[in-house]
Amino acid sequence: MSEFQRTGFSERLKTAADAKKALLANFRPKPTVTASDFQPRAVAREAELAQVREARAEAKAARIQAAADAAEAARLSDESLAAAALEAKRGERKERKALTKAEQKAKRDARYAARKAR
Repeated sequence: MSEFQRTGFSERLKTAADAKKALLANFRPKPTVTASDFQPRAVAREAELAQVREARAEAKAARIQAAADAAEAARLSDESLAAAALEAKRGERKERKALTKAEQKAKRDARYAARKAR
């Protein structure tokens, strides 16, 4: 110790205690400044996850709807093809019937003409 300071034992103890307090003050948590619109990370993450889930659910619903629409279009196409085939079959049958009726009438007229000719 320096002769000029002339510090006593109690003064040295007090200085040591003050130094120790200063060192301990460095380890104490300092008050933080919080923003007025502070939102905890967990809440922000949960909101983001909810948004992502909603977007995925909408995309899934859109895919399901598109698949249902495609299936409905295929079904309607098959029905229209079946209806067209049935209509063509009916048309052919009507033609055959008309020809058969015409042939029968021609035979009948020929018989009638043969009877009149006698």
